[in-house]
Amino acid sequence: MFYTRIPCPSYVDHSPDYINKATRYFPLMGWIVGGLSFFVFYLSSFLFDPSISVVLSLITGVMVTGAFHEDGLADVFDGFGGGWTKRKILDIMKDSRVGAFGAISLVLYFLLKFAALDAAANRFTEIHLIALVFISYHSLARLTAVNIVFTSQYSREDATSKAKPIAKTHGNAEIVGAYFFGLLPLGALTWFNWKFALVLGPLFLLYLLSKRYYEKWIEGYTGDCLGATEQLAECVCLLTYVALWKFM
Repeated sequence: MFYTRIPCPSYVDHSPDYINKATRYFPLMGWIVGGLSFFVFYLSSFLFDPSISVVLSLITGVMVTGAFHEDGLADVFDGFGGGWTKRKILDIMKDSRVGAFGAISLVLYFLLKFAALDAAANRFTEIHLIALVFISYHSLARLTAVNIVFTSQYSREDATSKAKPIAKTHGNAEIVGAYFFGLLPLGALTWFNWKFALVLGPLFLLYLLSKRYYEKWIEGYTGDCLGATEQLAECVCLLTYVALWKFM
C-alpha cells in the first residue's frame, strides 16, 4: 500500500506507526518490483529484441510503483538545483510542477538505466543470473535509501510533504528486516561469484555522499531525498554489475 500501486484489501488500515514499521519491508518491495520487471522482460524476450524487452521492464517498474521514486528524483534535482536555502529547497520540492532540472534528470537517468540494464541483460546469459540481477538491484537500491532513515533525521519541521508515506522512526526490527531483505538476493548472486559482493562499495559511497549532501543543505532528509537516492542507487548497482562482469 505504501510503496507500490498493487491493490490491497479494503480492511487494511494505515497509520504513521504502520509506515514506520513498514521500513523493514522496503527492500522486500524490491523483490516484488524486480520480479515483476524480470517476468515482463523474460516473456517479451520471446517476441522482441532484448532492448525492447528492457524498455518494457522499465515501464513495468514505473507502473508498479506509480513513479513513486522517479518523482522524488525529479523533485530533488529541481529543489537542490534551483534553491539556495533550506526553506527554498523544501518549497521547490513540495511544488507539484516539474522544472527543467527535474525533467533533464529524468531523461538522463532513464537513458543511463536503459543502457546499463541492456548491457547487463546481454552479458549475463544465464536466465537465473538475469533474474537475480533484476531483483537484487531493486532490493539493494532500497536498502541504500533506507540507510539514510536509520542514520539521519527528517528535515521538514512541520512534518509536511506531498502526502507521501515516509518513515521517521525505527527500531531494531526495522534495521534487521531491511538488511535481511536487502542483502539476501545479493547473497544468492555471490553464490555464483563472490565478486558480486563488491557492489556494496559503490553503494555505500553513494549513501555517504547523499547523506552528507542532504544534511549540508536541508539538515536531514525528506521522502523525495530517499526516492532520489533509491533511483541513483539502481543505476550505480547496474553499472557496477556490468563493470564487474569484465573481471569474472
